[in-house]
Amino acid sequence: MRTLAVGDIHGGLKGLIQLLDKLHLKPDDSLIFLGDYVDGWSEAAQVIDYIIELSKTQSCVFIKGNHDVWCEQWLSTGNVNDVWYQHGGKETIESYKTFSENQRKIHLLFFEQMKLYHIDAQNRLFLHAGFTSMHGVKKESDYANFYYDRTLWEMAMAMDESLSPVSEKFPKRFKHYSEIYIGHTPTINYNIEVPINVANVWNVDTGSAFTGKLSAIDVATKEVFQSDKLTDLYPDELGRNKK
Repeated sequence: MRTLAVGDIHGGLKGLIQLLDKLHLKPDDSLIFLGDYVDGWSEAAQVIDYIIELSKTQSCVFIKGNHDVWCEQWLSTGNVNDVWYQHGGKETIESYKTFSENQRKIHLLFFEQMKLYHIDAQNRLFLHAGFTSMHGVKKESDYANFYYDRTLWEMAMAMDESLSPVSEKFPKRFKHYSEIYIGHTPTINYNIEVPINVANVWNVDTGSAFTGKLSAIDVATKEVFQSDKLTDLYPDELGRNKK
């Protein structure tokens, strides 16, 4: 039995299918998706269809990302967030052109039921972005931080690598959990193409929305699995690599 954390997909169905093929999933494996299923490549709606079907035969946890929040709002109200539209929303809207009203309602319900975070039996925390409360996620005052916050990751990246978890200087936010798995901030921003581990935080977003790959990590063994670069899988598209 494996638990596998999957990074941001951003409409790249080809990358997801390729990644899952490399995982050689067994019936008792569990997948924890860290959010941002849509916005970027041309198959956002198709990704949602695919993972809904996948969840019928495989244990899956679906965390909500900020792009998923924007898509959910659009499916619910028809209103287009201008920031969302410029950062992948346009491609997501186009991917829904052939989807019926009933299909859209099924997707909306799926978005509404996504979790903001997940804590497993080993006290590992999975969420899209971060949290700000020094008392942990259950004391977070603004739920939007779960899918927007970057301060947790920035704090991790700025830490002295020699700092021990028992030190008084070790961030209290980190001490609540054995490990923390996030997406949201592409590791390719740091010229790194694989998940990054700092302290007890793992960032699994390896930039699939841009020029990177889609990644998954076995949280027990730390074995990493990756698709090809999404720019190679969608050679006729820009994804979010727009100037």
